[in-house]
Amino acid sequence: MRTVVLGIETQKDVARRILATARNQRKAGDDRISFESAGELWRVLAHPNAWEIVRAMTGAGPLTIREVARRVGRDFKAVHSDVTMLANTGVVQRTDSGAVEFPYDRVHVEFDILAA
Repeated sequence: MRTVVLGIETQKDVARRILATARNQRKAGDDRISFESAGELWRVLAHPNAWEIVRAMTGAGPLTIREVARRVGRDFKAVHSDVTMLANTGVVQRTDSGAVEFPYDRVHVEFDILAA
């Protein structure tokens, strides 16, 4: 099962994690999609249609946008806009054939709220 962790990390955190993995100080483990702030994470993923698209694409392999629209029961144009936003933020990937893919079977969302 391929899992992706969605979370909040600064660019400095990401660089530190990559270096630790490269130095074998940390196992490669699950893939991560990181956002720089809680606001950015919520802007992208709190939209109910975005979550519905991610859910429909989880474990499905490459899909055309028309097929994604069919699976979520929405019109092509609206789904195209949402998929474009998800692709531009790195949540879904475009394939060489023009399809879109969310290549994971499981999603884990992770973030901390710290005292000010």
